[in-house]
Amino acid sequence: MTLPTLLAKFLELIFGVTLMPLALLKYAFSNRYPGQPAFGKPKALKSRYDVIIIGGGGHGAAIAWYLAKHHGIRDVAILEKGYLGGGNTARNTAVIRSNYLTEEGVNFYRESVDLFGNLSNELSYNIMLENRGQLTLAHSDAAMRSLRWRAEVNQHLNVRSEMLDRQAIRELVPNLAMSEDARFPILGGLWHADGATGRHDAVAWGYARGACEQGVELHQLTEVVGLKVKNGRIAAVETNRGTIECGVAVQAVAGTCSVVADMAGIKLPIHSYPLQAMVTQPYKPLLNPMVSSPHVHVYIQQTSRGEFVIGGGSDPYALYNTRSTLEMKESLSAAILELFPFLGQARLLRQWAGVTDMTPDYSPIMGLSPVENYYLDAGWGTWGFKATPICGKTMAELIATGKTPPLIKPFELERFYRFEQVNEAGATAASH
Repeated sequence: MTLPTLLAKFLELIFGVTLMPLALLKYAFSNRYPGQPAFGKPKALKSRYDVIIIGGGGHGAAIAWYLAKHHGIRDVAILEKGYLGGGNTARNTAVIRSNYLTEEGVNFYRESVDLFGNLSNELSYNIMLENRGQLTLAHSDAAMRSLRWRAEVNQHLNVRSEMLDRQAIRELVPNLAMSEDARFPILGGLWHADGATGRHDAVAWGYARGACEQGVELHQLTEVVGLKVKNGRIAAVETNRGTIECGVAVQAVAGTCSVVADMAGIKLPIHSYPLQAMVTQPYKPLLNPMVSSPHVHVYIQQTSRGEFVIGGGSDPYALYNTRSTLEMKESLSAAILELFPFLGQARLLRQWAGVTDMTPDYSPIMGLSPVENYYLDAGWGTWGFKATPICGKTMAELIATGKTPPLIKPFELERFYRFEQVNEAGATAASH
């Protein structure tokens, strides 16, 4: 045993903690790197897999983990054209909530929030979950009626939401501008006690590591360029590394849902829009809840590092691009200064964008497709991250059993042909 290792173990016994610098020092003096690859050693693609998951983000990794862990299906390949969690998983603002408007949406996200609560223990991987609560502001009588409606629906379905008056809001968020002379004075708000945030990349890494430990293969830098359909059934997936046969394929490619589905001859009712966000320099902790205002199209949260994350609605035009714009930066800045004027002196550190796949009713498309054994996990718009655990669990159940779980039945593609849309347009953190 080397001297750094002995020293690290001695300090661990004395102080009861493992010191990261000493752990790194132990690695530095080792003849070989003692750690194991988190996602298994790179392997060559096999000619066939029982299940191929297109997309190596949070959803794809979660589906693979639940397939392997809960259903014993381990001959699974995750194909990711870039790197693990490098798409929309890395570009969202990591909000977790269940205060939706429709019964279908509330039930679905309530289960997801519950799964998030124990996810670190289940995966043996810290997803850095922080229970903050979310405050949605109302600036008009119409908005107050809408929030009361949501509060009633949430409470009926065992989700913790309640209306707050101006005094309660002032006590909850002391730094919020509450003047009655403001351009859009705050009349009240909806307090969602179950609101939280989590580390988005940790969620993807935790699920992917767990899946790989169960025998699933993760193939990064493997882009799907085509899909082979024979007699109405998925037969093979064409990639930049060769063609792979499969028994089942599922797409979980936020941002390019329509593009991938079109390879199988499936036309999805989706338009894709950029969604931008930005982050300020760090401040000392002064804002614990997440605060959103659909009226001025902005929401804000302060991270554990002190940065203020600021986001809003999608860009007003369809586009497959993750560029950030001065126009949106100005719009978000003006909106947030309506609520928190002290940020007028803050400096922006960075700005980024993802691509959101929006359906006509603002709800996702999950389940069966017109192609046999080809499953859809698409159309997540602005709320894909918060659905990661329940999406993985229900999609894995569907693939393993062939039966659509009741929780996701309302979100199947066929609803658009039956005119049974699930309208969630009024329940976004910043209306679109």
